[in-house]
Amino acid sequence: MDRYTSDTDIDDQEQPLLLSRQDDKVERAPACCSSRYGLSLLSCYGFFVAYALRVNLSVAMVDMLNNTDASGNTSKSVCPAHSSPARPKHNHTASVYDWDSETQGWILGSFFYGYILTQIPGGYLARKYGAKWLLGLGILGTVVFTLLTPVAADLGAGYLIAVRVLEGIGEGVTFPAMHAMWAFWAPPMERSRLLTIAYTGAQLGTVVALPLSAQICFYLDWTWVFYIFGIVGIVWFILWALLVSNTPNTHPRISEQERLYITSSLNKELTLSGDHIPWGSILTSMPLWAIVVAHFSYNWTFYTLLTLLPTYMSDVLGFSIKENGALSALPYIGCGLLAVLGGQLADYLRENCFYRTVVVRKAFSLIGMIGPAVFIVAAGYTGCNYILAVAFLSISSSLGGIVASGFNINHLDIAPSYAGILLGITNSFATIPGMVGPVIARALTKNNTIEEWQTVFYISAGINLFGAAFYTVFGQGVAQPWAIHNPKGN
Repeated sequence: MDRYTSDTDIDDQEQPLLLSRQDDKVERAPACCSSRYGLSLLSCYGFFVAYALRVNLSVAMVDMLNNTDASGNTSKSVCPAHSSPARPKHNHTASVYDWDSETQGWILGSFFYGYILTQIPGGYLARKYGAKWLLGLGILGTVVFTLLTPVAADLGAGYLIAVRVLEGIGEGVTFPAMHAMWAFWAPPMERSRLLTIAYTGAQLGTVVALPLSAQICFYLDWTWVFYIFGIVGIVWFILWALLVSNTPNTHPRISEQERLYITSSLNKELTLSGDHIPWGSILTSMPLWAIVVAHFSYNWTFYTLLTLLPTYMSDVLGFSIKENGALSALPYIGCGLLAVLGGQLADYLRENCFYRTVVVRKAFSLIGMIGPAVFIVAAGYTGCNYILAVAFLSISSSLGGIVASGFNINHLDIAPSYAGILLGITNSFATIPGMVGPVIARALTKNNTIEEWQTVFYISAGINLFGAAFYTVFGQGVAQPWAIHNPKGN
């Protein structure tokens, strides 16, 4: 379980007793109307914005290309185009571009070339200066460049790629900064609940952005996708600036009961003396590398679906732009739902059933990685049975939501004081699939045949299974000695 002392060695199985004794000393603050759950909800809104800005291009791209007919259906697809009820004519007033599949792959992947640059700096800066403004300004920067996207596209693919890189730089600090903030705000026995609520905003942003982007493309034009979501982002930034504080001790509206509850539950976990960071111990920590491999592997499948699912729906299954967004969003509805429910279950198993943290983290990671691997491969063998294809892709992504309570928050278990830095390291490696995955996938699917897409799905599944196995062998659930004692030799 979570480790609370740096003075004595406590067996992992003895942690529930220790937690019970601590909980008797400090009265648990109610969750309703609390500052920590308010932070979780506002963070959820923030990740909603971040992912909406990240994925809206995936749908808009279908409408930005010069390959549609006047009715709004794709002019060529492997499967027959689907008939639909009479509807208004698809609006095609915005510019369209003649980008080949390779150029499309680079545009879709360019976001991650900027995203990877600010992962580790984001974790370091959040620990040193606080996470509030770093995260807030990072997303605000992404909002600004999102509003400039239509202008960049008109100037050329190179300008659009540059703007997407800059968006990635802004968003790169979000997860490391958020982890650094939760190191001060999340009581150990509420980590899974609080973090899954916050990070479910990523799924919600995807769920809303994909169908809404399609509707905006259909009834307005693709440029409004970027304007509307940009405005939503500005509203979030104003709320974040006014309502959030870096720590419970600096929050002007937190109750004294909640402040004491949070700080008392964390005061023996956090090691914040000076600026010393044990880089040597961090970079040679096998539990950290277990998270790195799992995060990289899971994201390969996740980013394959996130960036290319609308293309698959259009070019293979024959869905129109209006149908495309709604169907592309389905997989993420289940993902968000299972992430939240999984967080509740994970904390219940740890707190009430006394399961060790390492057992819970590994079990949830296995389910959330093997399940998606199986169903993404199965989706490639459904042919033109679009109902079965959408069902399998939805199940694949939904099961992936379970990892939100697995390796995804394991950084806070093994090194809460350096959680932002660790997240920056793992997310740097986990960004690589977003950079190269769409490029490789589009290179393998130049003819958009079902057999080509099967290869893409097999690659994703194989990488996922390897990551699950590696994490099962090397993952840990307790705070590492270097994360508690602040050694001076590294």
